[in-house]
Amino acid sequence: MAFKPLHDRVVVKRVQSDEKTKGGLIIPDSAKEKPAEGEVVAVGEGARKDSGELIPMSVKKGDRILFGKWSGTEVVLNGEELLIMKESDILGIVA
Repeated sequence: MAFKPLHDRVVVKRVQSDEKTKGGLIIPDSAKEKPAEGEVVAVGEGARKDSGELIPMSVKKGDRILFGKWSGTEVVLNGEELLIMKESDILGIVA
């Protein structure tokens, strides 16, 4: 990818959810919610303190994360739908 996020921003690719419930019911596309889980594609350098000191990022490329339902800005890069969000919009890393 030829896109590098700045500061404490993260580029995320949504992970598609299952098409069936645990009970075996098939969920149609119209009833599915956009998943709030994704994979980190790229990260910025990190934020800076007032003193200029760099605050390192807590996530790295390849991490699987959870984020808020309305987090990020949707963009299309090279035909792929991605989200750009601040690191603070990330709720946690899925282990």
